[in-house]
Amino acid sequence: MAVEFKEGNKGYIKNLEVLGYSKMDGNCGMFQMALYKTKEGKYLLYGACFGGTQKGVMISDVTDPENPEFIRYMQLVDPEEYPTTETPKVQIADDLLICAMTAGSGPETLTGKKDLSDVKCEVGIRIYSLKEDPLHPKFLSYWDCGVPHSIGVHRFMYNGGRYVHLSCECMPFEGMIYRIIDIEDVMHPKEIGRWWSPEQYADGYPGRTFDHAAGHVPNFMDKGWMHGPPFVRGDKAYLGYCGDGLYVLDVSDMTRPKCLGNLRFMPTFSSELAGARLHTALPLPGRDLVVCQNEGERFQFFGPGKIQHPQALNNIHMVDVSDPTRPTLIAEFPYPEVPEDFPYKNFNYMQMDVPGPFGPHNLHEPMDGKPWLEQRGDRVYCCYFHAGLRIYDVSDEFRPREIAYFIPPNPTQDPKESYFPGFPGPRNAVTEDVIVDDRGNIIIDALDDGFYILRMKEDK
Repeated sequence: MAVEFKEGNKGYIKNLEVLGYSKMDGNCGMFQMALYKTKEGKYLLYGACFGGTQKGVMISDVTDPENPEFIRYMQLVDPEEYPTTETPKVQIADDLLICAMTAGSGPETLTGKKDLSDVKCEVGIRIYSLKEDPLHPKFLSYWDCGVPHSIGVHRFMYNGGRYVHLSCECMPFEGMIYRIIDIEDVMHPKEIGRWWSPEQYADGYPGRTFDHAAGHVPNFMDKGWMHGPPFVRGDKAYLGYCGDGLYVLDVSDMTRPKCLGNLRFMPTFSSELAGARLHTALPLPGRDLVVCQNEGERFQFFGPGKIQHPQALNNIHMVDVSDPTRPTLIAEFPYPEVPEDFPYKNFNYMQMDVPGPFGPHNLHEPMDGKPWLEQRGDRVYCCYFHAGLRIYDVSDEFRPREIAYFIPPNPTQDPKESYFPGFPGPRNAVTEDVIVDDRGNIIIDALDDGFYILRMKEDK
């Protein structure tokens, strides 16, 4: 095992074992990851660059989980020509690699310019073929969302086939909406459907203005806008819609999605300084259940004095959607178990003298168009920011049980060597995304410290 558990910085683990670790090339971390199984049986991991000096996609071979091999960094656009453009998310199915392109959340801060009219950017999706050479994807096409210098595309779903389901900016609307892209002609993607929360249609209100290129502020998350990804199962779509909570749509006609039901979680849940108020709405395979979660936040964002009062609970929820017109909250996931020898009394106070906006982040996303992923409907995996990886048995939907965890060692580099040197707050291990393959291998990436491959002890 390549990972070093240094004295006083050992990490914490329960009912799991670490099989392998990779620092990749040591120049950046990964945000969302996607897995691909080649026709020869190789498992390749693609990760959207996060922080550091690179923007694009990292490619690694994880066929041997005990010896993951970093292959190469794939640059999508020239960073000098496109100084604000980044790739936060990736999806893979049907031999296609699809990359989200963003240039938002305040590009002025990256360029120093108030006038961005002469700054080139990409805001949409790039589509590549993996069929010919998965280590050197072939560029096929680009679809532009039409809103320059915006967030563009953030979370999205591609499960193979004809449609790509986006959380995406759109000119007349404040915040991201649901947009459906038809790639039947993969060289010429086109939008064929969209849906939005009624309050987003800014052009419908007298005198209402907003700036798509404005810098991000936490209270914007209170509004109803699409975070996602939009998860489509059959003729239903399940949307994590920030302040508006969960929406269930009828997408039997992709050209005209229709709202069936809505369940709101604010103000009881979701902290003012946390991330997406409702981040993900994940339908469990084979069950009329949707796992919803309010995003927490990375404590590195918070310098002394930033947090003035206790933050509301951010949590994972179990929602019954057997009647899609009446989504019903039926259970709450437990607070993550605190290890016996953990140096802090809980995760809210971890490394801070005030209770922060602690909560979950990304979930493993099973999709039937990706057979190399684990497809279980009785287990939920969550990268819970600085509580690490958390695994739950949800065979009894009314009583989710935590059965395993892994908190990686804290990163050991000097803050100036960090991928995020400007963060003012405490440095600790922060897990971001999780993927589970059909062999039971669990891959997680950390904010500032590469990726780990684990396995449940009971599954080996």
